[in-house]
Amino acid sequence: MKALFILAPGNFRDEEFFSPKEKLEKAGVCVTVAGLSMNESTGMLGRKTKPDMLLKDASIEDYDVLVLPGGRGSREYLIDNDQVITAVRKAYEKGLIVAAICSSCMIPAKAGIVKGKKATCFTRPDDMQNLKNAGAQYMGEGAIVDGNLITATGPVDSDRFADRIIEALKNRKT
Repeated sequence: MKALFILAPGNFRDEEFFSPKEKLEKAGVCVTVAGLSMNESTGMLGRKTKPDMLLKDASIEDYDVLVLPGGRGSREYLIDNDQVITAVRKAYEKGLIVAAICSSCMIPAKAGIVKGKKATCFTRPDDMQNLKNAGAQYMGEGAIVDGNLITATGPVDSDRFADRIIEALKNRKT
């Protein structure tokens, strides 16, 4: 099982990146971190990490899940990035699990893959409305699975988000 995380160049939410990454690795998932640059990225709480590769060099079809951590950085760098939107669309069309948490839930919405799906996002009123406007059935707080789309509210749900990804990967193996 292989996961591709898309890391914002800065201001990612530390627990929404590190908790799922560490839990997936502990469950035997091979995790690769892709970035828009190879520069070190600092989370909103100060933890630092570097991508393993550039997103433009990733072969989406080589992975089982595409993970989008949230935080201000997802809003600043990822939501309006054509390369990120294209990767999310391609992952979804290829049948990969697309997993987004917090503000990054706006990326699948912008990519047009939430229509008719149960989903959640960060509890900002405009985010909730944007999700609904994109055709999703807004479900409130928690970590929501609908087919190959997994969404979660925010930092408090980071562990649950990771657990849902692991469960979805295991269900695909059986």
